Amino acid sequence: MSDDAPKPHYKRVLLKISGEAMCKPGGFGIDSDELSLIANEIALAKDTGTELAVVVGGGNIIRGATLAKQGHIDQSTADYMGMLGTVLNALALKETLDRKGYPARVLSAMDLSAVAEKFIRGRAIRHLEKGRIVIFAAGTGNPFFTTDTAAALRATEIGAEALLKATKVDGIYDKDPVKYDDAVKYDQITFKEAIDKQLKIMDLSAFTMCMERKIPIIVFDMKTPGHIAQVVSGEPLGTRVLND
Repeated sequence: MSDDAPKPHYKRVLLKISGEAMCKPGGFGIDSDELSLIANEIALAKDTGTELAVVVGGGNIIRGATLAKQGHIDQSTADYMGMLGTVLNALALKETLDRKGYPARVLSAMDLSAVAEKFIRGRAIRHLEKGRIVIFAAGTGNPFFTTDTAAALRATEIGAEALLKATKVDGIYDKDPVKYDDAVKYDQITFKEAIDKQLKIMDLSAFTMCMERKIPIIVFDMKTPGHIAQVVSGEPLGTRVLND
């Protein structure tokens, strides 16, 4: 980017996407059309000039918590299986972005040297500074933590200016908008208000980390074309969760 080029709204952000975004609604695995759609949207966001990191879930492959509840697999093992699911999604996203001309790197919290680089904070930041999209895989590398917590942790480590939580709804509501026609959407809400109202935005560990580190969370609908780029550009989409 030249010195005369317009500066992006955010220098660096972390985008959290669910594994379910990789497949058709109610589906399973990785759907090539959905994968291409996500990659296109991430590419548009990258074109704004913002340094972009991604944390992807693994629910389209396997849900560790669900396996553990069924009683046949210990939760620690089930959670590690879920982490491997996020690696599959990360590799698929990386390959798709590379083919579209957007260099990407997968950094894994688990040691999987045959397919991904081991997460090292300085290495991740260096990739971002070189203009590469960094995809964080395998959660935090530890059981009993969600990919939401991984997103908050990585956002903190890389110095992200915002955590973008891409969902299937267009923001945060006072109650489930699918079940209640009178649900009210918040354009902006504080961390304290969200906790007091018991709004389930992210798991508590992730939410608290963002609050303590003063990292705003922006919740928005990612499937509408252009939305990721618009949020990265600072347009008032979705719901912003702020300290004050």
